[in-house]
Amino acid sequence: MKKTVIIEDKRQGNESSANLLRRFSRRVKDSNIVREVRNNRYVSRKPSSLVIKKSALRRITKQAEITKLKKLGKIG
Repeated sequence: MKKTVIIEDKRQGNESSANLLRRFSRRVKDSNIVREVRNNRYVSRKPSSLVIKKSALRRITKQAEITKLKKLGKIG
């Protein structure tokens, strides 16, 4: 499940853009968004049921073809 976090900062009065950026960066760091994204960078989704069924059908047809060729003596 994805977690949605909205971080918003507005300039306060006479604040410089460097201070605004520093404050925003601190908020992002404190919310642990970057760490979670880096942890999930190489995580792959599990295949859908349709993909699993298609691969099973492919495997079954390939296996049937191989047994047929073995019976005909075309492969060892």
